[in-house]
Amino acid sequence: MERINSEEPMTVALVALGCPKNIVDSEKMLARIGEGGFVLSGDIYNADIVVINTCGFIAPAKEEAIGEIREAVRLKDEGRVRKVIVAGCLSQRMGKALADEVDGIDAIVGLSGRDKIDEIIRETIAAGVSPEHSTAEGFYLDESPAEAGDDTGRLLITPEHWAYLRISEGCDRKCAFCTIPAIRGRFRSKPQDLVLAEARELVDNGAVELSIIAQDSNYYRRDMGVKNGLSELLGGLGRIEALMWIRLMYLYPATIDENLIEAIAASEKVLNYIDMPIQHINDDILKSMNRADRKDKTVGLIENLRRAMDDVVLRTTIIVGFPGETDGQFEELLDFVRWAKFDALGCFTFYPETGTSAADMPGQVPDEVKQHRSETLMLAQQEIAFARTRERIGTEITCLVDEVGPKRRATGRFFGQAPHVDSVCHISRCRSRPGGFIRAKVTETRDYDLLVRQIND
Repeated sequence: MERINSEEPMTVALVALGCPKNIVDSEKMLARIGEGGFVLSGDIYNADIVVINTCGFIAPAKEEAIGEIREAVRLKDEGRVRKVIVAGCLSQRMGKALADEVDGIDAIVGLSGRDKIDEIIRETIAAGVSPEHSTAEGFYLDESPAEAGDDTGRLLITPEHWAYLRISEGCDRKCAFCTIPAIRGRFRSKPQDLVLAEARELVDNGAVELSIIAQDSNYYRRDMGVKNGLSELLGGLGRIEALMWIRLMYLYPATIDENLIEAIAASEKVLNYIDMPIQHINDDILKSMNRADRKDKTVGLIENLRRAMDDVVLRTTIIVGFPGETDGQFEELLDFVRWAKFDALGCFTFYPETGTSAADMPGQVPDEVKQHRSETLMLAQQEIAFARTRERIGTEITCLVDEVGPKRRATGRFFGQAPHVDSVCHISRCRSRPGGFIRAKVTETRDYDLLVRQIND
């Protein structure tokens, strides 16, 4: 207990879990904690206060968060940590029930507490040590904020040469399997001026690539009555001189229209990279999911994208084992994946999340069937991805260098590889620093990754 009672400034370690939207929240919290006079630490084993910014989207995310919380509480019980504070989506979703699930949490902070996390830490410290720690003493739980937050002034977790740019909060769609609307509330667009100000700040601090994120990016400003809000935003971002790559994530397929396709294809900075979660292709399953997409429109959309951009890279996510999914419907999905030849695909087995309509639907698929379908789909996708990767051998690409190691061995990405979720380029004899762009030739492949050699200019 000696370090805890020290008069030196208290150290705070923040554990950032979850999706890019959650990472942005963590970056904002880190800035607030630092500005609040605390010393930031990257090590929960050497900190006075541990803040865990959780994800609560699906069961595996909850399990990961609970594991991190239990570890922090264990350190507290050993006298190595003074306070454990839990924030983020799982806090918002579970509320006070989280204190019953894990003994020893000192404060539970909802999404509305993000911008006052430094004050919450001070209040939690001032509360002292409870003789009974089975229930959290501090609850900071309100409805999701009415407006999308101001994300300027973040302390980046990502490298300085790329960052996430969040353009909205929440979601208005009522997908039967999804907890996001209940956790993060209705869809709220940020004003375009604020988004552009955030982008300029990130670029002024060294970012050359921005990944646009939202729960439904192409719905941007439609809640404000503006139909082509995302296209207009892309135009504004394109005028930021030092910004070189603009990457679009999470485009809802049903609302990708010709205007947006034309805006992407015409831009020199918006990458020909489309991340559009389709979730399924069978019309009956899509209807049960409460999705607006239908098979014929999705097939037509993929054909339109490839006509407009012959080098377009397509990423998607799929759910298998949704209630009522038959063997025949799964085979239809498998055939579609083989036809579409996505460059990257993530597959999730269905989780019956509490509070969603799908959790109580009849026809729940056994876990072993869901797992088998997932493995079958991913094996098919692996063949597709490996073949598409091999097609790039001998071609020249532009790489953004991410890391440089000994003997000039580096990793980077070409435009078809998003950070954290996609494969990478392994660069030999790299002569650039992180954040630099190089011309390179693809020489070999290593599973999903590309092996490239920098070309002399």
